[in-house]
Amino acid sequence: MLGILSAGILTGLAIGACLWTPDRSRITLEPKYLNSPNDYLDVEGIRLHLRDSGPRNAPSVILLHGFGSSLHTWEDWARSLSDEYRVVRYDLPGFGLTGPDPKGDYTDERGMEILAALMDRLSIRRASLVGNSIGGRLAWHFAARYPGRVDKLVLISPDGFASPGYEYGKAPAVPLFVRMMKYVLPRSFVKANLAPAYADPRRLSDTTVDRYYDLMLAPGVRGAMIARLEQTKLEPPEPILKSIEASTLVVWGQQDKLIPITNAGDYMHALPHAKFVSLPNLGHVPQEEDPASSLIPVRAFLDK
Repeated sequence: MLGILSAGILTGLAIGACLWTPDRSRITLEPKYLNSPNDYLDVEGIRLHLRDSGPRNAPSVILLHGFGSSLHTWEDWARSLSDEYRVVRYDLPGFGLTGPDPKGDYTDERGMEILAALMDRLSIRRASLVGNSIGGRLAWHFAARYPGRVDKLVLISPDGFASPGYEYGKAPAVPLFVRMMKYVLPRSFVKANLAPAYADPRRLSDTTVDRYYDLMLAPGVRGAMIARLEQTKLEPPEPILKSIEASTLVVWGQQDKLIPITNAGDYMHALPHAKFVSLPNLGHVPQEEDPASSLIPVRAFLDK
């Protein structure tokens, strides 16, 4: 019996060793995803990976990405907007080359603190905020907290209302298979979870999958992603949304399978100064799936 058990343990260890997915070093990742060492900036005790493009004296636009993503999700939009705007985008703490927050704090409060400090470091008194998914949640929280610092607000499939598994005032139960991604993360798993973010998964390129996968394997990122999920405690959004003074554009892909477009009604009911645009045949990340067409209403709103 002991021999059988030993054989079983050895087999399990061998399988685990084959599936184990180690972090990738910054030496490997930075040549692919860092434009310049100057793209790192120390803010509130964390080294943020950011890109700051466009005329310094132009109106500022700050782009905030979603869960598991990075500043690269905005590449096409940033390139287009940088002709007339100062465009700032950064890897939110716990993602991409920014990596884990040394404080281990991934709450919305910490996110707002870092964003305000970043604006101070860049001498940006006031900016328009564009946020996708959890970046949208951070954007509307910030607009409510710091009304004098937000010009316009663009929310792209924003997160924030309760949904199955996410109750108000209660941290969600993080499934075991999600916790296991800290140790085992096949590329096929990442691709399978990215595909629903697109209305047409055929538009999800291998290059995009590789980027998400590589940056999820950046040192400490998987643990930080799990910690962020564990620390997420939603609060009823309506009182906060009703207090927002900034002119707001709510944008939603009609084929969004992650946060359905029906949620848009909740935002439009609560936001006092909002306009709504739906994007036919697009999903949760329109800035990636069809950057040219999805930017049109956003650009028109910012230019107005």
